Amino acid sequence: MTQPAASPVRVTVWGENRHEQVEPHVAALYPRGMHGAVAEGIVDNLGDGALVRTATLDDPEHGLSEEVLASTDVLTWWGHAAHGEVSDEVVERVHRHVLSGMGLVVLHSGHWSKIFTKLMGTSCTLRWRSAHDRELVWTVDPTHPIARGVPHPMIIEEDEMYGEFFDIPAPDELVFLSTFSGGEVFRSGCTFRRGHGKIFYFRPGDQDYPVYHHEGVRRVISNAVQWAVTDRPERALPTLLRYETEDFFTGHGYGGAMADAAGEPA
Repeated sequence: MTQPAASPVRVTVWGENRHEQVEPHVAALYPRGMHGAVAEGIVDNLGDGALVRTATLDDPEHGLSEEVLASTDVLTWWGHAAHGEVSDEVVERVHRHVLSGMGLVVLHSGHWSKIFTKLMGTSCTLRWRSAHDRELVWTVDPTHPIARGVPHPMIIEEDEMYGEFFDIPAPDELVFLSTFSGGEVFRSGCTFRRGHGKIFYFRPGDQDYPVYHHEGVRRVISNAVQWAVTDRPERALPTLLRYETEDFFTGHGYGGAMADAAGEPA
């Protein structure tokens, strides 16, 4: 039997877009913005398999309205200089969509974004150095779909160093481990699941280096976008439901601890 063609993955690439506006060397590296380079890499790798749009901090509602998120299968996130300027209302909105099944790919300094720290529940701090380090990205789970077609090791000639301890919960899966010129190591490709949503954190991508033009980095991000798409038929938050004994299929809404204790219907 012929299988129906898969629908294109609907991707929103979110970028802070501040460095590109005020630092000429960053603008020279990324004339279409870092978000533009990330989007271009996804299009190059996935072709007709993805519908890609971009959004930035200065857009109305940061470009992440309810309508945009509702029509986004996977959101990628890069931020650095203006984490604090991201609206709490928008963070709550993104958080709700992730728990409901939207995929999230967090890049580089997005580790300290409001949305990532909220989802992780930890400080997400680390050690760092920006000194033109060479990074070797080692694949530690070669059977993982995010590692498909990625060189082992992937060599990034210049990038910022991140080192352990990285204060995150233990990842569901560790796909990549990075080593640097100074001998530091870092868990650089980690998966998590929160609610119905899948999350991938990927370390490479400081604004001072042309990392998002690197073919291997673009391949990882594109693979992660495909991996993060939910298999669930509809987007919905996990829900607390009460079930009667031997009724496995018809749950009832929660009416509150006192109402349930009194035997009242929820």
